[in-house]
Amino acid sequence: MLLLGFIVILFFNSSWLALFYPIYYKEEIRTHAGTYGLDPLVVAAIIKVETNYKPGAESPKGALGIMQIMPDTADWVVQKAKMDEVELSRVKEESGLNIQIGTWYLDWLGDQFDGNMIAMIAAYNAGPTNVKNWLKSGRWDGKLETAKNIPFGETRHYVQRVAHYYKQYSRIYSDF
Repeated sequence: MLLLGFIVILFFNSSWLALFYPIYYKEEIRTHAGTYGLDPLVVAAIIKVETNYKPGAESPKGALGIMQIMPDTADWVVQKAKMDEVELSRVKEESGLNIQIGTWYLDWLGDQFDGNMIAMIAAYNAGPTNVKNWLKSGRWDGKLETAKNIPFGETRHYVQRVAHYYKQYSRIYSDF
């Protein structure tokens, strides 16, 4: 019984859980999320789902870096945010720059969806036009509880996974 109690305490201790749910690039995430007024744990959860923090990632569809930013989106963000022009190879390889571009885009998406974090996450995956159409047509109401109504299976699963990691990170990293 004592051993079971020890295991339960160990399991629910947030520092122990951090071994199973690590966050990398903490300083970059904190800095850029703070700049754009985002919850850094949402950013961390998106990175976890997108690439599991693997730098230099490139998807079969061409998405770049740890936040899996599409090249056209990266170019658009750099222009809109009035950032210095960057080579796409840097967006792919430099995690800090990738996080900066990704958080700017998340902030913009948040504005598009009146701060609805779940709709913002869905739009990060499926694009804002698709999500706006789903909301306008009533196919989905923008809530996690009704994510089963998201028409794209990939986006439905994506939203649920990001929400899962966000919940875990929130329990473990309350001081992040």
